[in-house]
Amino acid sequence: MSNEMMSEIKRDHIMRLLSEGKRQDGRGVKDFRKITIETGLIESADGSARVQLGNTVVIAGIKIIPGTPFGDTPNLGVLTTGMELIPMAHSTFESGPPGEDAIELARVVDRGIRESGMVDVEQLCITPGEEVWMCYIDMYAMDYDGNLFDAANIAAVAALKSAIVPGEQYGKGENKPLPVTCTPVSVTEVKLGNTLIVDPDYDEEQISSARLTVTTDDNGNFRAMQKGGQGSITLDELSQCLDRAVEIGAEIRKIIG
Repeated sequence: MSNEMMSEIKRDHIMRLLSEGKRQDGRGVKDFRKITIETGLIESADGSARVQLGNTVVIAGIKIIPGTPFGDTPNLGVLTTGMELIPMAHSTFESGPPGEDAIELARVVDRGIRESGMVDVEQLCITPGEEVWMCYIDMYAMDYDGNLFDAANIAAVAALKSAIVPGEQYGKGENKPLPVTCTPVSVTEVKLGNTLIVDPDYDEEQISSARLTVTTDDNGNFRAMQKGGQGSITLDELSQCLDRAVEIGAEIRKIIG
């Protein structure tokens, strides 16, 4: 996300707390903020979810329509993921076409869903080579206080799990649940000094040197990974991030249901 100037006093306060294993909101280095999930909020969508992670809020909507398959995958449905950073969500967000931050967010969420095989796209084929279901995942940041990666992931996954393929609306048979096979969950950590913390808030993101987002599936298999920031992550730190992604991902999966 776009950087803002932070006072040295605040920065020193955050780092001093971390040296004691604490954070400014009282969490430990491995603690996520409270996660609240609501589904079925958008009547015009085929699936939807609103996720609040601390003070960060993301809404995801799913739209499923018939369309033409890609030439190289004639028997597979289509998944498309987009993200918008709405200006009212934070002063650093601007209106207009998606910027680099929004594009990266969409790609990270998309990769976790796609590489885990969450949606069985073979079952989205209507007529091989002619017509398939096209599933659009649209995500909107409504309030930003850090860690949009995990908030967006949870929102997209919860929305997909609630989605219904609208066969009756298009004369393509009965309505049916979207064919979902698993629940991919991402866990994001940032590095402050030599300390790795999960689920960073906005202030923590601003002073971090590196970021790593790891997505796992229901069996704890690693399905996607994305590094950000200019700083480095050692092999030992990477191992720590992977272990935490498995452990914390399993707990978040219980919340998603």
